[in-house]
Amino acid sequence: MIISLINHSKVITDEQVQVVIRAINRQLKEDFEPYWSFSATLRLEGPIGQHPSLSKFGDMRGDAVLYLVDGVNSLGATGWHLANYGDIPYGIVFLGLCAKIKEAWSITLSHEALELVGDPMCNLLVQGNDPLDRRRRVFHLFEMCDAVQAENYSVDGVALSNFVLPSYFSLGEQPGRRNDFLGRSYKGKTLESFGMNPGGYLNVLDPKTGEWEQPLYEDDKEAQRRKKWKSQ
Repeated sequence: MIISLINHSKVITDEQVQVVIRAINRQLKEDFEPYWSFSATLRLEGPIGQHPSLSKFGDMRGDAVLYLVDGVNSLGATGWHLANYGDIPYGIVFLGLCAKIKEAWSITLSHEALELVGDPMCNLLVQGNDPLDRRRRVFHLFEMCDAVQAENYSVDGVALSNFVLPSYFSLGEQPGRRNDFLGRSYKGKTLESFGMNPGGYLNVLDPKTGEWEQPLYEDDKEAQRRKKWKSQ
């Protein structure tokens, strides 16, 4: 998959973007693909017009498109990805909200790129445990970074998002299993399957009610902080 990246920002230059693209492409090839066995390549393209077009996609010269824009997002996320009615995968990273949350925009771009690769049409669901009630079964969005969204690491000096591994989407825990790339431990435990690390969140569908939920741990101050900024 070739992902066209379009820079509509007046704050960051194409030269700065190229440094981040190089780091994310290394992440995709050297860190992500060995676990997931699929990948993509980001490629900077020039914009057509003054604003992103989510209907015509003249900017796209690959298989999908990601936009960098100034300002904040009314949907309450530093970035998001979807597919339009022509089944074209796309995503937007909002630099203004990244700044408000005090998070490097490279982390959000990495987050959205990995998730666009994992679920281009943004319509895949996986049945698994509710993180707040392990006896309850719900449907999780097939997202690569949400559960560990507050964690990042550096590639060539660029901050990039942590991501979950295939075993995260399986039932039960096996000896020696790793459920996320960094494998950080909290209170002596690493990430559980269908769980969340501090600062993370999930979008789950209750099959009985048909309603979407976004569970958070009550004592997770980092997740609450991020949710507060996004809700504003």
